[in-house]
Amino acid sequence: MVVCGIDEAGRGPLAGPVLVSGVIMGNDKSIEGIRDSKKLTSSKREELFDKIIECAKYYEIKLIDVETIDNINILKSCMVGAENIMNKLSKYCDKFLIDGNYLKFDEDRQQNFNYETIVKGDDKIYEISCASILAKVTRDRMMLKYDEQYPEFGFKTNKGYGTKKHIEAILKYGPCAIHRKTFLKNII
Repeated sequence: MVVCGIDEAGRGPLAGPVLVSGVIMGNDKSIEGIRDSKKLTSSKREELFDKIIECAKYYEIKLIDVETIDNINILKSCMVGAENIMNKLSKYCDKFLIDGNYLKFDEDRQQNFNYETIVKGDDKIYEISCASILAKVTRDRMMLKYDEQYPEFGFKTNKGYGTKKHIEAILKYGPCAIHRKTFLKNII
């Protein structure tokens, strides 16, 4: 059975997009060191990213921007990304394995797919771990570019998460264009 693993990166930060990734590795499960991206160093994730891209039969990475997150909320944004990936990759796999315990599309369209949600799937399922790495590395690279644009917020180190220094910078300078306004309600 050919499976596609799906995971996201950037659900909790105060700034930046959320990235959803889907990966079909087929029978090639030979990349050593694959595991949940949160349990790897950034240099190891970078190294594995290139290997996954090279070995994957198919992969897709979807970006959901800050405006969408603020308009429809973060959970629905993740669902939009997952549905886009499932629509794109469904002809290449038999089943989708999704990290977490929830999958719900508008009008119950998730019923059109063969899928299973798996709690801590990014640490248990090879393909979900691969998707986790692709989403995390892509998002981290974007946050480094945003750091050049908005150096006062320290995106290079905090990746948009609500660290003490990041919150202090928001209070001092106000939010920038990539801040999720709906995530700042308790801060400003």
